[in-house]
Amino acid sequence: MQHEAPPRSFARQPHAVVIGSGFGGLAAAVRLGARGYRVTVLEQLDVPGGRARVHRQDGFVFDAGPTIITAPFLLEELWALCGRRLADDVALVPMDPFYRIRFQDGSEFTYNGDAEAMRREVARFSPGDVEGYERFMRDSEAIYRVGFEQLGDAAFDSPMDMLRVAPDLLRLGGLRTVHAAVSRRIKDERLRAVFGYHPLLIGGSPFRASAIYCLIAYLERRWGVHFAMGGTGRLVDGLVGLIQGQGGTVRCGARAVKIDVVDGAAAGVRLEDGERLAADIVVSNADSAWTYSKLLPPEARRRWTDRRIEKAAYSMGLFVWYFGVRRRYEDVAHHTILMGPRYRGLLDDVFRSKTLAEDFSLYLHRPTATDPSLAPPGCDAFYVLSPVPNLKGGQDWPRCAEAYRQAIARSLSETLLPGLEAEIVTSRVTTPADFAADFSSLHGAGFGLEPILSQSAWFRPHNRSEDVRNLFLVGAGTHPGAGLPGVLSSARVLDKVAPDASVFA
Repeated sequence: MQHEAPPRSFARQPHAVVIGSGFGGLAAAVRLGARGYRVTVLEQLDVPGGRARVHRQDGFVFDAGPTIITAPFLLEELWALCGRRLADDVALVPMDPFYRIRFQDGSEFTYNGDAEAMRREVARFSPGDVEGYERFMRDSEAIYRVGFEQLGDAAFDSPMDMLRVAPDLLRLGGLRTVHAAVSRRIKDERLRAVFGYHPLLIGGSPFRASAIYCLIAYLERRWGVHFAMGGTGRLVDGLVGLIQGQGGTVRCGARAVKIDVVDGAAAGVRLEDGERLAADIVVSNADSAWTYSKLLPPEARRRWTDRRIEKAAYSMGLFVWYFGVRRRYEDVAHHTILMGPRYRGLLDDVFRSKTLAEDFSLYLHRPTATDPSLAPPGCDAFYVLSPVPNLKGGQDWPRCAEAYRQAIARSLSETLLPGLEAEIVTSRVTTPADFAADFSSLHGAGFGLEPILSQSAWFRPHNRSEDVRNLFLVGAGTHPGAGLPGVLSSARVLDKVAPDASVFA
């Protein structure tokens, strides 16, 4: 499916082909269009958005992927590049609270951006941890100032780029894990989970991810947590509109199967149906491991060989159940995190042994708490996510998915959503097997490469390919990593590493 052909005169401009229409790919297309490129975005699914696509089913609207919007200025920048205002197309509303975190004993921590309210919540759980919490937030701000403001859109093209920032990373505790950094300041085990779970939002375990990712706590306080009225899909639609307004094209149902390499440089993209699109530059928003192992021939690769890709560590898988109910659960917040009976043990099962445990921790999204239009009148729409092993765990998801869904339904019915099983009117699930099939995600990983220190910054696949000239990477699998601020920042890096269109004129 093709959205709007570019004007005839536009075809004479240098051509950039973007593989994938996730937020990273769409943001890259807008930025390249603003720099004078004729841009074609290729999406293998029948709708744009990649992991941020939208499911519409029985009158319900389900955002398939991202539900939390932070650092909205990164989106506002894209609209400004097109002489537009984000607010003219998408209404972002702040969340208060950001999340409710519910523990097995029924206690709940209300998490928001108000410093005094957070001190009171910490004191309610553990009065002796208030000072430690404040020190942790100062740590988080210091890491944010370096890790996000200074390095979030750094290119990390050479080892020297890493050596220059190494002293700061070491000073800020980058060799510690997130859990270790939190535990230095906070003693209560429940509060350690509250302030340490953030790496799970980007595919990492708090017990494995570098303490650099502690910056997320301050990022949320600084910029807030927001929701797009109409769902995150409204942002996708808005970005597609920006691209089309620049004269660019978004082609859905167009699966890229090969990046053509001529004399060591990307020269075009071949589609599954045999069509070839010539390009001056190629930008891949596809999974970085997939890009190197499946879209490029072995002879074009020196660093990202099949052996290195196979030895890399990958993020966890995701089991996501979307469901609509015929009633409303008014007491349930927009975002709820339900902590299971085990914390470290469960994450070890997911990340280390890759076994599917009988217990789980869950993220429950109820967008109709903020926007009732996403469901029929008097109904609620939900999305519940459970971190699970990626496909390296060997689970047979077509066989076990329904039993796993039923176990989650029983748990929710016994805790937060009484009577749930009798109220469901529509349902669908996504498993790691679907991530592999729909998003070409190696091993069905929900976020690509795992965000550990040895796979961060310079050690991550570079935004400017180390192996192929005029090939660039954006999205979760490159620097700075997953999450909406991360993938939008990866497109920002293009302004520093991708040539201006005038080079090809």
